[in-house]
Amino acid sequence: MLVVTSPNVVSQFSQADNLLPKHPGFRRFMRPVTGGLDLVSMEGQTWKTWRKIFNPGFSANHMVTLVPRMLEELSIFKNILEGHAEKGDIFFLDETAINASIDVIGRVALDDRFDAQRKYNDMTAALRDQIRWCQFGSELNFFDKLNPLRPLYQWYNAHRMNRYISKKLQECYATSISTKELASKTIIDLALKSYFQDLPEGKPVQAVDPVFHEHAMSQIKLFIFGGHDTTATTICYLYLLLSRNPTVLKKLRAEHDLVFGTDPTKATRVLLSQPQLLNQLPYTLAVIRETLRLFPVVTSPRAGQPDFSLTDTDGRQYPTEHCLVWSNHHGLHNNPLFWPRVEEFLPERFTVTEGHPLYPIKNAWRPFEFGPRSCIGQELALTELKLVLVTTAREFEVLDAYKEWDSTSRRKQKGVKAVNGERAYQIQLGSARPSDGFPARVKRVKNQRE
Repeated sequence: MLVVTSPNVVSQFSQADNLLPKHPGFRRFMRPVTGGLDLVSMEGQTWKTWRKIFNPGFSANHMVTLVPRMLEELSIFKNILEGHAEKGDIFFLDETAINASIDVIGRVALDDRFDAQRKYNDMTAALRDQIRWCQFGSELNFFDKLNPLRPLYQWYNAHRMNRYISKKLQECYATSISTKELASKTIIDLALKSYFQDLPEGKPVQAVDPVFHEHAMSQIKLFIFGGHDTTATTICYLYLLLSRNPTVLKKLRAEHDLVFGTDPTKATRVLLSQPQLLNQLPYTLAVIRETLRLFPVVTSPRAGQPDFSLTDTDGRQYPTEHCLVWSNHHGLHNNPLFWPRVEEFLPERFTVTEGHPLYPIKNAWRPFEFGPRSCIGQELALTELKLVLVTTAREFEVLDAYKEWDSTSRRKQKGVKAVNGERAYQIQLGSARPSDGFPARVKRVKNQRE
């Protein structure tokens, strides 16, 4: 394994001219979830074809049109926070945020209400259970690797997911075929538009090509898998870092007052009429970026190739053949060689101009990766995270409750409970997630203007 934590070296194998393929272990992990036809697992021309089909649905301009759908689902998330504030109880923020993110993805991808925040949904339950049965191939537990029940559970979960998504896709197809117009502008609708446009002129559209159907199902499952973990985890760490940095929180709230008015309860109404205002939040975006620097969620394992070497700043060569080449984002983002005051939460890194000591080094910030294989869903993630902050940060104070949680009788265990002094350390569960589900409490913010 080659672990890379240098922005210069990472760029050597992630740019268009020198792009190493995904490691086979990554495809092995993804196949039970997506079926193996997803954009992350694809390579070469196949990847280019399907990325082109799905790109329009994830453009920044299109995300603005989806804001009303996102707000509808996030209003439920806000109501849940309100309920916990009234009860004053400890709850698991990670689970709450995951369900909210799943519901958002369902609306923007399929215009379907999974309603995972309020009730059981078999498809999303199957996907989350499937993640627990996935393997990269480097697991150390021998019995876990050879568990005879794994193939059975993976088949069953895949069947549940495919049954649900296939039905929803058929509904989208039927509407589009009968009207020859888009019923809505979800991600799958725009992909269908690309599909119809590529058909030979004059050819009647009576049924969707089964190849497209299979690929579309894989992408939907990828979007749900990739989006819900990434966004939900970042929501947890946003609240954590804002609670620890009151000066940053004050600046964030001031920006929201300036853009949306001083009454936080009217923010949703303003956003519904003017969703483009999300583009006027430079400090909010900087807070999100700095959170993703300190707690990146995903990584990029690639497969070394013959006659392909990496070169460090001292000119040393590192052959990659037979190696897993790992762009370790946590190591890169927390490396003091490239980030001044590396342990501090400083959103100003992303607001200062080039030449300032805090200005990020080129290629050093890469939670969504750079180059042609950058994350297709980054605009969706950033839009959702902005909406979460705008609709909740001025009304609620979300605090971690690890100390209380650890003090309960069932949690009184000996041993280390923190990593590098951080109790909310990240663990690997599909992506990097906060330990122990992030126990939290929430309080209402007293309106100082009353």
